Amino acid sequence: MPSVWEQISDNVSLVTLPDVYLRLKAVLDDPNSCMADVADVVGNDPALTARLLRIVNSAYFGLAAEIDTVNRAVNLLGTQEVHDLVLAVSVAHSFAGVSPKTMDVQRFWRRSVFCAVAARELAGLCNVLDADRLFVGGLLSDIGHLFLYEYAGEKTEQAAVLAAAQGVPLFKAERAVLGVDYAQVGAELMRRWRLPQTLWEPIEAHPEPGRSHEFALSTSVVHIASLIAAACDRGDNVDDALAAAANSAWHTTGLSIDASVAIVPNVERQVGEVAEMFFPGHKAA
Repeated sequence: MPSVWEQISDNVSLVTLPDVYLRLKAVLDDPNSCMADVADVVGNDPALTARLLRIVNSAYFGLAAEIDTVNRAVNLLGTQEVHDLVLAVSVAHSFAGVSPKTMDVQRFWRRSVFCAVAARELAGLCNVLDADRLFVGGLLSDIGHLFLYEYAGEKTEQAAVLAAAQGVPLFKAERAVLGVDYAQVGAELMRRWRLPQTLWEPIEAHPEPGRSHEFALSTSVVHIASLIAAACDRGDNVDDALAAAANSAWHTTGLSIDASVAIVPNVERQVGEVAEMFFPGHKAA
């Protein structure tokens, strides 16, 4: 009988990103490409163009003037930010049909968006220049749970019960029950998609940010954001949740519990709009 990891690994390969993202990535990986090439790839997909312009012109970005063309969006945002936004939209599209029977998928995505926005806000406090990369990291930080609930739902539920009963972190309970945790599964998916280590390392290491070596700051930001998102999702006290954060995360980011808690009202104001941008039809409540 195959192990949980073997089951997950086999099925991870079945999930692919849309062709438009793969074309964009190929252009960005080409040292001879230019901004116009990036704009051409995005502009040839009407649905992606409409979504990207809607995102760029939203309160989330807070730009003073309306951006009405892909060329302007690419030149204003830069290739890195366009890549990260297109990746986020592509992930939302790829997973739109994944709906494990034992999981509240709408709640899952709202929590993921909450984590994404929180990560972006925290990145701003840390003066991280590519804050939107942290948005993507937060959005994908829990993606492994979609696979665990889809292909090992019963054992994943057992791990959740064990974590609650013994008061241990969920990732440790999952390792005990399944032999693998959601962060490892999510990172494996990122590697299969050939996404850069700047994305998959923070996802894999965020439950234990001290394990991150190359991208410790990003990992620590996602670690704190995920604790905030989980606490708000459960209706728990955020201060209490952050008291369990790794000391290394506070040291690496220079943040405090008070400063981290202070972003919550602003995050809550943004979550509904951001969720609707990436997941049309999503209900904020």
